[in-house]
Amino acid sequence: MTMTPQELEDQKETLELINSELAARLARQSESGAKVDTKAVFLVGFAGTGAQFLASRSFEPFTGTAAFAAYAVAVGFGISVFNLAEYEDIKPRHVLDTYARSEKGATLGALAGTRVGMFEKNARLHQRKTKRWTVALAAVAAGIVLSTVSLVLHTGDHDRHTEPGERTHPHLLLRLLRPASLTPWPTRLSSGRRRGMKASPRATGGAAPGQTVERR
Repeated sequence: MTMTPQELEDQKETLELINSELAARLARQSESGAKVDTKAVFLVGFAGTGAQFLASRSFEPFTGTAAFAAYAVAVGFGISVFNLAEYEDIKPRHVLDTYARSEKGATLGALAGTRVGMFEKNARLHQRKTKRWTVALAAVAAGIVLSTVSLVLHTGDHDRHTEPGERTHPHLLLRLLRPASLTPWPTRLSSGRRRGMKASPRATGGAAPGQTVERR
């Protein structure tokens, strides 16, 4: 919008109000961008911690590798958030050199136009930051899920695995689990004889120690 010098002078109060509102809006926009940067730093730190934790554990290879890839994506996009250009603002030296000799109305009009252009450029920058932060957040969430699945799968495989030296023959296992009362008596008798057990005097017809057998 182009205004004549007289119109600018007539609208001094309105332009002053517009400039104050634009300045406040730019401040809120910059504050919002700083919050996105802080959240991005938090996501990068969380992704790095998650990757270090997974690396210090034994994990299932496929899902573990996918988790590391997700953490790498989160770190990459998180760093790109706060590596973007900073928000633009009014440059004091430029304003002084340009508008020092201008009328108040003309200065207010020029400042309002400059602030509008800066706000639009910062809005595009803020949108890119927000999108990258969203991707980093999704990558961290995926990394957490994949890490959990990888650790659970590895624990399950480890519990089902039996070392070759610890294998127990199935017949021996059944024999160990069989109650003694179910063992046939010939087996118990033969095993007792093998261990050097003596038969009962009554069973052999002999006399117990200290007793005299009467002969008929």
